[in-house]
Amino acid sequence: MMDAQGTIAFSTVGLLTYGFDVFSTVLPTSLFADLVESRHTDGISVNFNGQFADGAGETVAFVSERTGSARLYQTSVGEEIRLLPINTSSFFHDRPTIKNGRVFYVSAHEPPSDSLKSWAAVYATRLDTEETVRLTPAGFVDFSPALSESGQLVAVASYGSRQWNGDFRSLDTEIAIFSVSDPTRRTIIAGRGGWPTFSGESTVFFHLIAEDGWWSIYRLDLKDNLDDLIPRRITPPGLHAFTPAASHDGKYIAVATRRKGNKFRHIEIFDLGSEKFYPITERLNPNFHHYNPFFSQDSNKLGYHRFRGESNEKVPNILPAASPIRGLQLLRLHGTFPSFSPAGDLIAINGDFFESPGLMILRSDGSKRWTLLKSPTAFYTAWSPVEKGVIFTSIGPIFESSKTAVEIARIYFNPDHLDNENGEIVADLKILTRGGTANNAFPSCSPDGKHVVFRSGRSGHKNLYILDAIEGEHADGSGIQRLTEGEWIDTMPAWSPDGTLIAFSSNRHNPANMEAYSIYLVRPDGSDLRRVHVAGPPGSKEVDRERINHVCFSPDSKWLLFTANLGSVSAETVSMPNHFQPYGDLWICRIDGTGLTRLTCNAYENGTPAWHSANLLHDIGMRSMVSHAGEKLGQFEEPLWLTCDL
Repeated sequence: MMDAQGTIAFSTVGLLTYGFDVFSTVLPTSLFADLVESRHTDGISVNFNGQFADGAGETVAFVSERTGSARLYQTSVGEEIRLLPINTSSFFHDRPTIKNGRVFYVSAHEPPSDSLKSWAAVYATRLDTEETVRLTPAGFVDFSPALSESGQLVAVASYGSRQWNGDFRSLDTEIAIFSVSDPTRRTIIAGRGGWPTFSGESTVFFHLIAEDGWWSIYRLDLKDNLDDLIPRRITPPGLHAFTPAASHDGKYIAVATRRKGNKFRHIEIFDLGSEKFYPITERLNPNFHHYNPFFSQDSNKLGYHRFRGESNEKVPNILPAASPIRGLQLLRLHGTFPSFSPAGDLIAINGDFFESPGLMILRSDGSKRWTLLKSPTAFYTAWSPVEKGVIFTSIGPIFESSKTAVEIARIYFNPDHLDNENGEIVADLKILTRGGTANNAFPSCSPDGKHVVFRSGRSGHKNLYILDAIEGEHADGSGIQRLTEGEWIDTMPAWSPDGTLIAFSSNRHNPANMEAYSIYLVRPDGSDLRRVHVAGPPGSKEVDRERINHVCFSPDSKWLLFTANLGSVSAETVSMPNHFQPYGDLWICRIDGTGLTRLTCNAYENGTPAWHSANLLHDIGMRSMVSHAGEKLGQFEEPLWLTCDL
């Protein structure tokens, strides 16, 4: 039995602010006529990636995060939303389509035999008997399934049996088709592409980045000789077009677009006959993002999901997330870089990295939130294990070079001032590092509260140092000692609760690769420095492709918790907002690298975790936690890599 216990708090980039609901609009005879929009989902949860499940478009199957993981649901007009009867051991499901009494979908409950490979595979479940079959062959990876008109053929964006090569923004997938009755016989119809959609039985559309750099839609008309197919580009350069959906009457495709001069993603219809675009969602909601269109079977309704709009709705400070380990609870925070107080009753957090990167305090039940620092910019938090009201943080800009001025600060506040009202709390700030010593960040306190380990770029390279946690660094050079040294990056250190080890991320095994970070351990006196091999044994091709960050210890110092790219990606990234890094899930392992276990599995970026010994969900109660609300729900941003050239 796994002995990992307690509560882990972490952040998920963007998710709690998405406010997605599934909507549709009836398409009039003239595409220029007035449009009326209907909502299919509850207006509370994060709901997305729908498909109509009946001919008239009255029933919708969709994905929802309402229980803390991506599960599949169905809703019909006048009926309550219900959970679809599919595999409950998976914490990630995607792209449901109901056809011929079965639901086809992506699930990630079966780990591959190799690290650095996606867990995504396509399954089909009978709705009457709940009998489930895996359509993706063992060892293969499939995303974004689409069914033909009859439901007898499936098209997928697939890696096949290849290893993930680290691609993230535009996945290096191929388009494959196979029969539902014999899924092992697969045919590659396009060597590149993603997000396929069928028109009838013999035409497939998909997206890919064209040679001129624009995301574009391509068409393949299937012939008897599937080895001689040439995709034809059908959308022009000058705009991004992706995530296509073909109408069942063969007249149109619906696509999500990003156009120059428009900061929002919108759904447009592309007339296959006239090769003209017709705006749809821009006429309904010009200032909201819209995603991933789908047609009803009679081609009269167009569905999509979108941000439901700014309102008085509040973003919860804390939401429970599903955990694969009994006794280990997961809390998703509306904030970053959490740190538990010694008693676990409070959590120090930062806001997002750019717009509100201050220092805040949360009650662990999410009921109250106080601000300690609005300015200057603060990131990363480390609570003193022995002093009430003492938090260490970094003061200065994040994601900058080794020469950028960032300082380690000691923050003190009086916990008695945390009354029943949200608001600002007076805090004393003391800079511990000496000015002009460049980029000092990511403090972690020793268990006796006397020292702080941190990363500094003062030598021209980012290495680790240990600092006096009370007095700080003196002008004569005392109060600080160097822990690591080298022309590489050592960063994000964490002191073990038993005081014997410091864990950190480093690319010292491959200094030329700025993405090849692994876990290292060292004793506080600098001895016994060693690498923790997680992805594979020393010398394996997988282990040197690890990208591991945000490492910390379990309360008993037996486990390491971290974010990693070991599970590759779970979905096509262009279909979602707010994506930055391809190391988006939480993992744990023992300090010798054994017992590797995946904690989260979704299509977002999870990170900045902290671990406390208490079972906070049991102590506080989930109902209390989800009933409290935080900041007002607001708009979010598109991926920077998608929009930087517009």
